Formats: sequence, C-alpha cells, structure tokens
Amino acid sequence: MALDMDKLNTFVGRFVGDLGATVHAGMVVIGEKLGLYKALAALPMTSAELAAKTSTDERYVREWLSSQASGGYVTYDEKTNKFSLTEEQAFTLANEDSPAYLPGAFELALGSLAAVPRITESFRTGAGMGWHEHNEGVFHGCEKFFRPGYAANLVTSWIPALDGVQQKLEEGAQVADVGCGKGASTILMAKAFPKSRFVGFDSHDQSIAGARDSAKRQGIGDSVNFEVAKAKVYPGKDYDFVAVFDCLHDMGDPVGAATHVLKSLRKDGTWMIVEPFANDQLKDNLNPVGRVYYSFSTLLCTPCSRSQEIGLCLGAQSGEARIRDVVTSAGFTRFRRAAETPFNIVYEARP
Repeated sequence: MALDMDKLNTFVGRFVGDLGATVHAGMVVIGEKLGLYKALAALPMTSAELAAKTSTDERYVREWLSSQASGGYVTYDEKTNKFSLTEEQAFTLANEDSPAYLPGAFELALGSLAAVPRITESFRTGAGMGWHEHNEGVFHGCEKFFRPGYAANLVTSWIPALDGVQQKLEEGAQVADVGCGKGASTILMAKAFPKSRFVGFDSHDQSIAGARDSAKRQGIGDSVNFEVAKAKVYPGKDYDFVAVFDCLHDMGDPVGAATHVLKSLRKDGTWMIVEPFANDQLKDNLNPVGRVYYSFSTLLCTPCSRSQEIGLCLGAQSGEARIRDVVTSAGFTRFRRAAETPFNIVYEARP
C-alpha cells in the first residue's frame, strides 16, 4: 500500500507539536516556580534583566525565554531584544487568581508522568496505584489545576443552579466536602458563606495537612475543619449539603460512597457532584478535552480506583448516564444535570 505523503506529513506535524508541548510542560513549571512569568508581567526585560530580577542564572533564563517565545507563551521584540507578556499571557500565566490560570495543569501533568514506568507494568498485571503513591507534584498540581475553575464558577453559577442550596448556605448550613484534597473548594465555600459550617474529608493525610495550613493562612479556621476520612465512612449526619468535586470517578466503590452520602444527608439535603465534562459515547469525546481527560484517567484515575475495594474504574470520561446509574443505584430518587462548563458537569442529587 502506498503512503499518502500529505497525510504522513500532517501526522508528523502533529507529532512535532505534541513533542514540543510535552517538553514545554517542564518549561512552564520552571517559570512558575521561579517567578519568571510574574516578573515579566511587570515590564519587558532582556534575559539579563529577568535573571537579575529573579536571582537566576542568565544563560538558563535566555534559553528558557527562547523556548517560551517559540511556543507563544512569551512575546519577543527583536528590536529591543526584550521579552514580555501580553495581557492574555499574563492573565493565564502570572495571575494566580485568574479563572484561566494554567501552570497547575502542567505541574499535574509532570507529576502524573513520573508514574509511567509503574503504570506500564500495571497494563500487564492489572494492579492499581493509590493516589498517595504518586509524585508530590500530582497533589500540588491538582489543586492548582482545579482551583481556578472552582473560583470562577462554584459560588457564582454552580451553587445558584441547585434547588434552594444557596439560601440554606446563606442562612447557615452543615456542609461536607468529600474528597476535598488540599481544600480549595471547601475554603472557597467557607469564605462565601460565613454562617455555614464546613468539614472537608479526604483519605490522603498530606492533602488534609495542606488544607489545614491553607485555611489557617487565609484566616477561616473557625468555620471549616479538615479530617482524614474515606468517602464510604466519613463521620457526621444530617448534612444539609454534601459536595464531591472531580473525584467520584476515582473511587473504587462509588456506589458505596453514594450510599454513605445518602445516609449522611438530611431528608431535604442536596448532593452536588462535580465531574469532568464528558459525553456518554466515546465517539463524542474524541476531542482535545477528551484527550486530556482520558490521558489523566489512564495515569491517575483508573489506577486509583483499581487500587481500592471493588475497583469499578468509572474513569474521568464516564458520562452522565453512568453517573446517574451510580447515584440512583445508591437510592437517590432525583438526579439532574444542573450546570456545565467546557471542563466540568455539575449534577444535583436529592434523596
């Protein structure tokens, strides 16, 4: 069979783009950790000026700037030999409060890739890999990756889309954030609804320690607590509101977790389930967002579920039909899609 050279060249071009993006991820993490983006956001600089400003080595900085300019993450002015960030570049790379802050995604990616040797062996054995066994960059990157989306949507659109929940939170409610990680979602809600009381639960003790530190730094220790507990056994009952952010699909026994959520809720309580955006059919997920989530799911979500009891392995692209089946199998009688973004779907479940 003769090769179609146009198709071959198109595919090789895709490979070059992917290879550049892969190694570029490391460049973004370096730039974020060393404050290079934040410094560049202030004013245009040469490599020497940026190195002096950030107490880094000029030769390394020069090479880094060249890679960033090649990838379109930094702007280069050949007349002045200076580098800068456009408003859009600064918004996504230098402003941690931005809803489109990107560096955390790259830190999560690099941390996930550290597990490739072990996951490769898991393809042969079927063994799982617990969340706690991953590189530390996974935990930090995950919080940085998800926090901007939560900050942009949780209080302003997701909670208002739920039936009666915002009013309860404003008046004072008991809330459990299950699988809270380093506490970004819990803290956002606690700040927005000071009359309510929040408990964040996660099975990963290091993440809970980080959440406690973060709450203390932000001065909200009185309204939020963080405890180490698994989704199927977290303590407390008569919660007005339970939230699960981007982690139901990671659980080995999501039906068991859903059953426990139902038992922990008041009769008029609400469970909010935030999951990665996904359609029900594979053919409808074959797009850039699906590619990201299927890849993370291979490295993180599926091994995490496989490492636990049952090991249902929903995967990060499980879709609404499978989530509905999990929720209704646990005994919830009402389930609906309440909101969505290009990256998340928000479901509401009621007893």
